Amino acid sequence: MTDNAHILVVDDDADICELVEAALTREGYKVTTANNTSEMRQVMARTPINLVVLDIMLPDGNGLDEMRRLSAQSDICVIILSGKGEPVERILGLESGADDYLAKPFHVHELIARIRSVLRRGQNREASNPSTAEFCGWTLNLESRELTAPDGKPVPLTTGEFNLMHILVTHPRRVLSRDQIMEFLHNRTAEPFDRSIDVQIGRLRRKIEPDPGTPTIIKTVRGTGYLFAQEVKLSTLPGP
Repeated sequence: MTDNAHILVVDDDADICELVEAALTREGYKVTTANNTSEMRQVMARTPINLVVLDIMLPDGNGLDEMRRLSAQSDICVIILSGKGEPVERILGLESGADDYLAKPFHVHELIARIRSVLRRGQNREASNPSTAEFCGWTLNLESRELTAPDGKPVPLTTGEFNLMHILVTHPRRVLSRDQIMEFLHNRTAEPFDRSIDVQIGRLRRKIEPDPGTPTIIKTVRGTGYLFAQEVKLSTLPGP
């Protein structure tokens, strides 16, 4: 998929679309551009897309809303490209399900590197992997992305929460630094004052911890990072 991927670039700036299209075409990718959400939806309705480079601010809609729609409908890879580089915007983008976030102005070679990385991670997700993770009576279905509580009730997770939980349950009883988690999730280290991981950890704790104020499942290792402290049983569901 990484060698002949079809990439959709969505930005209302025609110059950016032209620049990115030319650079990606030289790298061997098939590229389609769109200048608004309407064009984006038309393209995706008629042709398979492997990755979307999506601007947040579009003339006929909000890129974050489109990101949420994409996350709900498919596992398509998305890199948000935006002039808004503040931490809160980055958190919102990643929480909406984006695989990565790049603020404008940007260097096209950095975008290409991130595209390659995201496509590789997407390809790895399609490879053979455990189907379920069980811990403390909880079950996380790694294929359907569903979390089930010990009492059998479903607990909804955002795409960002699921991605973080996936990293934690597949690395149990191992201390992971914020940089390591960011590397797993977005192939880069955490930026100074970037609290997006801490925010998502807090949300997960409120959903799975008996007492979020005194966590026993996802523990903080002061000055280092986080530890998924419980035993996890990983298994593969039988095929049809």
